[in-house]
Amino acid sequence: MRATLVILVLVVCVICVMLKTCRRVCTLPRFSGIRTLNAAITQRHQHQAANAAKDTMDKFDLPKRLQGSTPSVWNEYIALAMQYKPLNLGQGFPDDAAPDYVTNALADIAKDPNPLLHQYTRGNGHVRLVQALAKLYSGLIGRELNPLNDILITAGAYEALYSTIMGHVDNGDEVIIIEPFFDCYEPMVKMANGVPRFIPLKLREKEGPISSADWVLDEDELSKLFNEKTKMIILNTPHNPTGKVFHRKELEVIADLCRKWNVLCVSDEVYEWLVFDGVEHVRINTLPGMWEHTITIGSAGKTFSVTGWKTGWAYGPHELIRNLQMVHQNSVYTCPTPLQEGVARSFELELERLDKPECYFHSLPRELQPKRDFMAKFLNEAGLRPTIPEGGYFMLADWTPLASKLNLDSETDKYKDYKFTKWMTKNMGLQGIPPSAFYSEPNKHLGEDFVRYCFIKKQENLNKAAELLKSWK
Repeated sequence: MRATLVILVLVVCVICVMLKTCRRVCTLPRFSGIRTLNAAITQRHQHQAANAAKDTMDKFDLPKRLQGSTPSVWNEYIALAMQYKPLNLGQGFPDDAAPDYVTNALADIAKDPNPLLHQYTRGNGHVRLVQALAKLYSGLIGRELNPLNDILITAGAYEALYSTIMGHVDNGDEVIIIEPFFDCYEPMVKMANGVPRFIPLKLREKEGPISSADWVLDEDELSKLFNEKTKMIILNTPHNPTGKVFHRKELEVIADLCRKWNVLCVSDEVYEWLVFDGVEHVRINTLPGMWEHTITIGSAGKTFSVTGWKTGWAYGPHELIRNLQMVHQNSVYTCPTPLQEGVARSFELELERLDKPECYFHSLPRELQPKRDFMAKFLNEAGLRPTIPEGGYFMLADWTPLASKLNLDSETDKYKDYKFTKWMTKNMGLQGIPPSAFYSEPNKHLGEDFVRYCFIKKQENLNKAAELLKSWK
C-alpha cells in the first residue's frame, strides 16, 4: 500500500514538471513564429472579411447613370446657414406672408365638410385646378387647351422637369442646356442616359450699368450644337440666376432651330409673371410652329409665393404631355388634393381680375421692382457690380472689385465664388449663392466672379443687408 502511494506521488510530480517545461518551451524565442503565424491568420481573415464587405457595398453603389453626382449646393449652403445663422439672401424663397386669400383657401379646405378634399384626387391633376389652368393659358396663348389631356399637375416644377426629361430623353439623346442653369437640369438628363450639351450666356463688355439683356447667346455657337441627335433644348425665361428675359428675336432664333431639327423645347417659365421695366414675357409656344415643339412648365410656388406647397404643372399638346403622364403615374402618381384645391381657388379669384391692377400677378412685380433697385444700389455702393435683372427675383453681382480687400485663404474650396460666399457667411453674416454651381464642370470658371442674391425679401432684411455691407466698406 505504501509502495503504491509513493508511485502515485512520483507520477504526479513528473506530470507537474512536464507541464512547467512545456510552458517555458512555448515562451522561448524559437517558438515565437507560432504567434506570428496566428497573427497572420487573423489578419488574413480580417482582410477577407473587409473584401467581402466591400464586394457587398460595391453591389449597392450608385448606378452608373448616377455616378459622379454630388450633393447640391442647396444641401451645403442650408447646412452653412443653420450653423452660422447669417442674413440669408441666398435661397430663393419669400420671407414675407403669402397673399391672405391663398393661405385662407387652404385653411378653409382643412375645415371643409367635403371628405373627398382629403383623399386621393385624379392622378394627372385635380379637375378644378386643370380647368382653371386651361382657362388661364387658353387666353394667354390664344389656343384652346383641353384640361384633361394637355395639362399635368406635378410635385412642383421640379417634378415637371423630371417627368419631361425622363419621358422624352432616350439613351444617347443630346439635350442642349443654356448656362448658367438651374442645377437639376444636368443630373436629370444624365439619369435619363442623355448627353448634356452646354452653351453659356456671355456677358457683353460695356461701360456703365449692366442689364440682364447684356447676357446673350452666340447664335453661331448655338446653331452648331443642333444635329440629328439633338432631342431637346431647355429654355429658362425669365432666367435664373441672371434675370434675363429672352426677347422675341432671341426666341425666334431658338424656334427656327427647333423646327429645322425637329427638337423639343422645354420652356421653364416659373417666373412668368415677374418681369420689370415694361419688358414683355413672350411664351415661345406662341411662335409659329412651336406649339407642337414645346412643353411649358409653371409653378404655383413662384406664382403665389408659396414655394413650400410644391405644386407645379406642365402643359402642351397631348402627344407630348402623355409621355410625362406615363412617368408621373409610375412615380408620384398624384399630388396632394388640398394643395391643388387651394391653388385652383386662388387662380379662380385672379382670373376674375386678370386685367386689373390689383391682380397679384401684376401687383407682385410692382412691389418687387423697388426692392430690386434698392439691392442694386446698395451692392453698387459697396463696390460690387450688379446685373440689373429684367425678370425673376435674383440678382448677380460681380464681387471681384472687392478682391483686394479680402483674404479668402481660410476657405479651401476649389472655386473663388464658393470661397467668397462662405467667407461672407462666416465673417459678415450675409449669405449668397455661388453661381459656379449653375455651370458644367468645364465652364465653372465663368461663374467664379459672381455671387447670386435674392431680393424677394422683407424690406427690413434688405435694409440689414445694406447696413452689413456699408459697415464692412
